[in-house]
Amino acid sequence: MRAVTKPLDEQARSIFDELGYDVRTRGTELLAERKWRVVHVTTIGDDDETPKSGDYRCFVAWNEDVDAVERQLRREDPDYEWAVLGVDEGGDYEVTRAPEAA
Repeated sequence: MRAVTKPLDEQARSIFDELGYDVRTRGTELLAERKWRVVHVTTIGDDDETPKSGDYRCFVAWNEDVDAVERQLRREDPDYEWAVLGVDEGGDYEVTRAPEAA
């Protein structure tokens, strides 16, 4: 069992705040905006559905769920640029980008 200090959505907000984004809530996701780019930030587990549209999306998951989220995104092959951000209980994170088109 994971010893969580902050819920995943709060972790996501903190990370994007630290990266210099203006973060606001829109429905069940966050919008992180900096300069000309708006990133839709969605916290997701291995059983959640991925959104069907958008331009830039970042999916935030606990580290142990990242592989399942990536598999789901590759299988669904959404029509937007995506990244997955894996977070551990201490708040450290690692970003995985979408595979390059062949």
